[in-house]
Amino acid sequence: MEVTRTFSIIKPDATRRNLTGAVTRMLEEAGLRVVASKRIHMSQDQAEGFYAVHRERPFFNDLVSFMISGPVVVQVLEGEDAVKRNRDIMGATNPDNAEPGTIRKELAESIEANSVHGSDSDENAATEIAYFFKEEEIVG
Repeated sequence: MEVTRTFSIIKPDATRRNLTGAVTRMLEEAGLRVVASKRIHMSQDQAEGFYAVHRERPFFNDLVSFMISGPVVVQVLEGEDAVKRNRDIMGATNPDNAEPGTIRKELAESIEANSVHGSDSDENAATEIAYFFKEEEIVG
């Protein structure tokens, strides 16, 4: 397997409940390594730009409002087949459908407040990483 990178966000519901360490521990125990991390409070412009692909969907405004409601932790993760590995440990978007032991099953509050975001492809991972990190901030 090839070592690749993916992007992750620990969302406001998880940072509000002081679960940053718990989420990171689950990511690391799944074989992912944090090679960049920063706690930020997204601006409305940042959130709208990041989620622009969803602009026409009915949940867009609620998503943006949620993502700017508190601090988030943006991370670059590295590991073998990192996108898939991250998506596996995150679990299904709806925590009710997530497998036991996944982040969303164990830590999420709801389908909306589901604690984490992760890239869905290598191409999107590269775009999402570049949205929040300069290359020199990523230290593998």
